[in-house]
Amino acid sequence: MEASTSGKEGYAEIVFFDIETTVPNEVGKRFCVLEFGAIVVCPRKLVELESYSTLIRPKDLSVVSLRSGRVDGITRGGVTDAPFFEEVADKIFSIMNGKVWAGHNIRRFDCVRIKEAFAEIGRPAPVPVGMIDSLGVLTEKFGRRAGNMKMATLGTYFGLGQQKHRSLDDVRMNLEVLKHCATVLFLESSLPSVLQYRKWEGSPTIMTRSRTNGKLTCRSEDTSRKSPPTSIGYQRTVPHTRGSLGKLYIGCKLVNIVGL
Repeated sequence: MEASTSGKEGYAEIVFFDIETTVPNEVGKRFCVLEFGAIVVCPRKLVELESYSTLIRPKDLSVVSLRSGRVDGITRGGVTDAPFFEEVADKIFSIMNGKVWAGHNIRRFDCVRIKEAFAEIGRPAPVPVGMIDSLGVLTEKFGRRAGNMKMATLGTYFGLGQQKHRSLDDVRMNLEVLKHCATVLFLESSLPSVLQYRKWEGSPTIMTRSRTNGKLTCRSEDTSRKSPPTSIGYQRTVPHTRGSLGKLYIGCKLVNIVGL
């Protein structure tokens, strides 16, 4: 089997994908795929080459809730007129087979559901040439500075908005999260003595300067206050704003936290 390539370089394309499913409420019940979404990305430039998404109607509509607990969630009415999985299986196979698969927590969930869906219709499932599970990669490389490492938390941390829990929106957020994490790690590795991260412990005090009657005086401040000191050259945190590169901590050691 030959991998799909991106341009004349011959690199395998990367397909970021995500599926939305039912949540079984009884032991032994299986997950039913309700939506599939994917973007094909050039690995050299990280530009989107192709996208595809579709709602999927399960054989038994009763397994889909009439109302969703999520704002943009999938409801029974939303999939009533959607195609069955066998009707979109060819397209899903062609967009995934022979590419590098990427996504958040895909090893334990999405990949399993894809194999189950193809097995149910008696067809072989697509096969990747490699896999990038961003949950494991980011937990190892970026650490838990962003919290519990769920996509919703990561999206909020980087100011990318709320996770919509719709396949195509989620895969695009996944790619943007990876870009932001890579940028932060690149900056930290470029200036390790300045832009290094560690998890702060306790509430250390710092010395700041103020001018009284034309004279400089020193005083101690608690860094736990909501308004951090802004004097250049002192230990401080850079507040996070939308579109920024994350929180950079000055004068600390890098902590690489592995595992969930």
